Amino acid sequence: MKLWSKGTEPNALVEQFTVGKDRELDLRLAKHDVAGSIAHIKMLQSIGLLTPDELRVLLGGLEQIAEDVAAGRFAIDAGVEDVHSQVELLLTQRLGEVGKKIHAGRSRNDQVLVDLKLFFREEIQRLARAVQELFATLTALSEQHKAVLMAGYTHLQVAMPSSFGLWFGAYAESLTDDVQLLRAAYKIANQNPLGSAAGYGSSFPLNRAMTTALLGFDDLHYNAIAAQMSRGKTERALAAAMAAVAATLGRFAMDVCLYMSQNFAFVSFPDALTTGSSIMPHKKNPDVFELVRGKCNRLQAVPNEVALLCANLPSGYHRDMQLLKEIIFPAIEELMSCLRITQFMLQHITVRQNILEDAKYDYLFTVEDVNRMALSGVPFREAYKRVGEQVRQGAYKPHKAVHHTHEGSIGNLCTNQIVAKMNKVMEGING
Repeated sequence: MKLWSKGTEPNALVEQFTVGKDRELDLRLAKHDVAGSIAHIKMLQSIGLLTPDELRVLLGGLEQIAEDVAAGRFAIDAGVEDVHSQVELLLTQRLGEVGKKIHAGRSRNDQVLVDLKLFFREEIQRLARAVQELFATLTALSEQHKAVLMAGYTHLQVAMPSSFGLWFGAYAESLTDDVQLLRAAYKIANQNPLGSAAGYGSSFPLNRAMTTALLGFDDLHYNAIAAQMSRGKTERALAAAMAAVAATLGRFAMDVCLYMSQNFAFVSFPDALTTGSSIMPHKKNPDVFELVRGKCNRLQAVPNEVALLCANLPSGYHRDMQLLKEIIFPAIEELMSCLRITQFMLQHITVRQNILEDAKYDYLFTVEDVNRMALSGVPFREAYKRVGEQVRQGAYKPHKAVHHTHEGSIGNLCTNQIVAKMNKVMEGING
């Protein structure tokens, strides 16, 4: 069954090529398609296109399909093009001619748009919750290890004292920025396109405000053409947000790979969470974090893939847009898997104590000694010169006391403020 069928069947090769992976991917949209149809038929009854009895019968049929979806019994039959066609087919088979009335005032274009908007809204919430869980773990680790010093680097050179509290907390706060982008994508997704039909509206007196309220959207895509143009734009916003999360995760994974190496040995994991070598019996490889790094690098290419797919398309619907699902749906699952495994691994991380007792880290404290001299009245530039001369002559002996008290420093992590920042951002996604 095809909603656009005029009684003739397309060439089998053409059908196979144009349908692509839609049947498989559309299964994830099934519950949203039912939700959109329920809102639509309630609106149709309100404007006189369905009788109260027809509405009652159709609601019963759609609720039965919703139960099938929830129970895993829903499938798209061979020869049926997509989820929208399958839902209408089931209603017609089970209820008779009244099932054919649910498409009035709709196009397959705004059906898929509604399904995708509802799907993206839910998936963004799911991603944001996973990010928040990782954030909570990072902030807990930050507080737990706030007194444990480690080396800080610039240009991969020993630079200044850092701490595990500062390191874990840095990635926690970075995630708050990423959730800001998820929140922006959520706002773009949370607009109702239903009633835009094929992108030019309908001559039926549709009540689009009603379906907006029934589906829990924040607002309408008012202009029918703008509603159609939101396909691709919504995916691009979501892809950018996911890429931001991936960039943070990938950078953290790179840090872990470095810090697990023998030359650093800042952190370690149980043997069961690492892999070995087929010829080197001493190896404990950070394969999990190497794969997180690789997957997250790949995820950062998704916005460009979406942009190129939609490049130079004029207004209106184009079949190119079908391919967006093949890009975005797997990307969501890939990011979720990276979030979950990172969360799991951090439950088992061990941080090394007394790192800075090693003499190779003595130069970390040059700035501390310059600042100590400046606080005693020596001009900063003169203090810098004196310590630099000691370094050049090989006579530098560090004073290893660290006194950082300003906001966001080793001695003042501002964890509570960072948590408050994340909670405020999440309010815009959780509703």
